[in-house]
Amino acid sequence: MAASVATNETQGPPQAQQSLLPDYPQMILEAIDALNEKAGSNKSTIAKHIESTHSDLPAAHTTLLSHHLNKMKNSGQIVMIKNNYMRPDPNAPPKRGRGRPPKPKAPLPPGTVVSPPRPRGRPPKGPSAPPKPKTPVSTGRPRGRPPKIAKTTPATAPPPPGVKRGRGRPPKVAFQVKH
Repeated sequence: MAASVATNETQGPPQAQQSLLPDYPQMILEAIDALNEKAGSNKSTIAKHIESTHSDLPAAHTTLLSHHLNKMKNSGQIVMIKNNYMRPDPNAPPKRGRGRPPKPKAPLPPGTVVSPPRPRGRPPKGPSAPPKPKTPVSTGRPRGRPPKIAKTTPATAPPPPGVKRGRGRPPKVAFQVKH
């Protein structure tokens, strides 16, 4: 029982040390404010500043720092310009999304009933469309292209076995026309 108490006491202080460590977004913002660089501070200078001010950092400090920098950048807490992080300018206009902005909608007069929008795609045919009359196909012929008929006689007879053909195209045969 004394051994179990000793193991609980040894596990207690590291958790207490981690709770004394401020959260990463707070440490990042403190580092950016303390460095106070005009063009912003890059990740390595932020990491060095955090390491110099806080000695009890976890082993995965660089991974946690990268994760929180990306998270803060996506949420708009910090701005990244040319691989440097800085606080956003409070006088700057809000960043617009991609694409063309939607047209402003005119307010509807009171008492107007708004119908639901039409569904996308082609409407179904339904019972209002007259059915097409089916024509019987009884012409006596099967559908499709007829099969090829195999040739029974060759077009030209092969040369006898002892005669060799010459090279190239054979000459034209001249027909004599009688007048």
